[in-house]
Amino acid sequence: MRMIDPDLLRTFLAFAEGGSLARAAAMVNRSPSAVTAQMQRLEALVGETLLAPAGRGRSLTPVGEEFVDHARRILEAHRDAWLSLKGARADGRIALGSTQDFADTALPALLRRFARSHPRVRLDLRIGRTKELTAAYEQGQIDILLTMRQGPAADELLVLREPMLWLCSENGLNFAETELPLAVLDPPCGFRSAAIAALEDAKRPFRIAATSPSLAGIRAAVLSGIAMTVRTGRFLGSGMAAAPDNLDLPELPVAEFSLRLRPKAGDAPSDLAALLADELPRLDG
Repeated sequence: MRMIDPDLLRTFLAFAEGGSLARAAAMVNRSPSAVTAQMQRLEALVGETLLAPAGRGRSLTPVGEEFVDHARRILEAHRDAWLSLKGARADGRIALGSTQDFADTALPALLRRFARSHPRVRLDLRIGRTKELTAAYEQGQIDILLTMRQGPAADELLVLREPMLWLCSENGLNFAETELPLAVLDPPCGFRSAAIAALEDAKRPFRIAATSPSLAGIRAAVLSGIAMTVRTGRFLGSGMAAAPDNLDLPELPVAEFSLRLRPKAGDAPSDLAALLADELPRLDG
C-alpha cells in the first residue's frame, strides 16, 4: 500500500477548488513550479493522470474529478485524528470573535468537529461587527478573530476573498420607484460603502430605505421586499436571492475576510485556528 503525503492532497484540492496552478500556488503558499512538481509526484503515487492540458492551463481528468472526494475524506480523517490526539487532554478557554457571515454558515460544522476532539475546552463565542470585535481582539479579549479584513496583519493565518453581490427577496421587489432602495448596516461598514460607491460611480439614483445595527435587521428589510442589500454569497438562502439581471446594477468589488490568531494564544486556540484556516476555504455559504 502506497502512503500519500497529506501536503500533496492539500495542493491537489487547492487546484480543484482554484481551477488553476497559479491559484493553487497562492492558496498553499508555494511557487507554481513547486505545485506542478507536487502534482507529478501525486500522479506517480496513484498511478493515474489527474490533470490534463486545457488551453493554456490544466483541468481535472475524469479520474481527477473522482479523486477529489477521496482526497477530501482522507484529509478530513487526518485532521480529525490529529485534533483528537492533541485535544484529548486539552482544557481551558477559547474566545472566538466572528461576524454573522460565518456564524450562520461555516462555523457550526467546524465547531462541532473541534468540540468532538477537544471536549474539555470551553468556547466563548462573540458574534458581532468587525469594528467592535477587532477592538476586543487588539485588547487581548479575543484569541481568534474572523472578520472583514482591515489591512495586512502579521498574525493573519488566512485571507478569504469573496465577490460582493446585489441581493433581494426571492419573492421579488415591492417597489417601482426610480431610486434604488437600499438596506444597509449602520456605519462603519465595508458593504455599505461599496454599495454606495458603486451606485454613485454609475450615477444610479438610490436612497437608504432601511438601516440596522445587525444583519438580522437587514435580512428582515430585504425579505419584506422594500429594499436590496449587498453581501456575499454566504447571505443567500432562506428567502434571499441574487438580484435579477434586468435591474442592470453596477459591478461590486471583492470582499476580504481575515482569520487572525492572537500571538501566544496557547495550544487549544492554535488548534482551532489551524482547523479554520484549513477548512474555511473549502466551505462556501
